[in-house]
Amino acid sequence: MTPHASRRVLVGLIIPVGLGVAWEVAVDSGLTAGRLMPPPSHLLHTAILLARSGELWTNVAATMGRIGLGFLFGAVAGTLLGVLNGASGFMFRLLDPTIQALRSIPSLAWVPLFILWLGIFETSKLTLIALGVFFPVYLGVLSAIQGVDRKLVEVGRVFGLTTTGIALRITGPAVLPAWFAALRTGLGLGFMFVVAAEIMGASEGLGYMLVDGQQMGRADSILVAMIVFALLGKACDSILVAISVPVLRWQDTVRARL
Repeated sequence: MTPHASRRVLVGLIIPVGLGVAWEVAVDSGLTAGRLMPPPSHLLHTAILLARSGELWTNVAATMGRIGLGFLFGAVAGTLLGVLNGASGFMFRLLDPTIQALRSIPSLAWVPLFILWLGIFETSKLTLIALGVFFPVYLGVLSAIQGVDRKLVEVGRVFGLTTTGIALRITGPAVLPAWFAALRTGLGLGFMFVVAAEIMGASEGLGYMLVDGQQMGRADSILVAMIVFALLGKACDSILVAISVPVLRWQDTVRARL
């Protein structure tokens, strides 16, 4: 890790570490009991116990497996339909109104229907996660294709580029930044949707940990699951960003110099 990257990481830790220290001091000094909001030291102890018992790793593996597959299916479907509707005016007029109407349905509204159609096992969970990933990826790709500067396409035709050449040398690079941004948004929604998915009769997973902690009155277990969610989500998002850096190296943007 470069010194610049290290400084960025340290700056990003200021707020969470500062809040954790402040809450630890507040509990130790007796300003609050910390029963419903345990201090970081108690949460660390709970996390160590869950890790040693294997329960934490089992739940993490189950959740990440669901997110990984759901993200893959949703991202591929969203990308393909976004490209199709962006490239074809007829397909856009045919499919986009229905997709936009479905996008307005709240995520939890799909839960009983997927249980009825697909049962309470993995298929319904993966479908719900994929659905959450699909919409932002589709919309991002579609909007990016429709937003490509027409003059760039005309210049490409003047220089003799074929339709494939225009797609590879003009449309593709123009869409890539929006595509990566849409993937990051879809990944975030995948983490949100996995909680709803794991409410559907799951016996393992971080979402199950949340529900089990609520039923057992274990605030520490709930908070540990939330923190693990946050760490995993940040790690996965950082991986996507790391992948995008070499692909988008040609960009000369303010973000690249931060």
